[in-house]
Amino acid sequence: MIVRIMGEGQWRLADEKLDALNAVDGDLEKAVSSGDEAAYQTAFAALLDFVRSGEKVPDDELHDSDAILPPSDSSLAEMRELISGDGLIAG
Repeated sequence: MIVRIMGEGQWRLADEKLDALNAVDGDLEKAVSSGDEAAYQTAFAALLDFVRSGEKVPDDELHDSDAILPPSDSSLAEMRELISGDGLIAG
């Protein structure tokens, strides 16, 4: 699976990590739904860190992204407009 973080690039994550990725994304969805700023900051940082733990795709390679995450400086209000009932990661 390829995940893009806007403004940073793409990371390749093993398919076996999809369930863990969805769990971290679920934590973010809960924080956004509750409007809890501190929980949002923690959950979004955890999601970004999880993605960054994958293999960085070289900048000169371009692949279709399976998921696109907003920039790391996105606010809770911005995230509320982006997130759906399924979180940021479909699946």
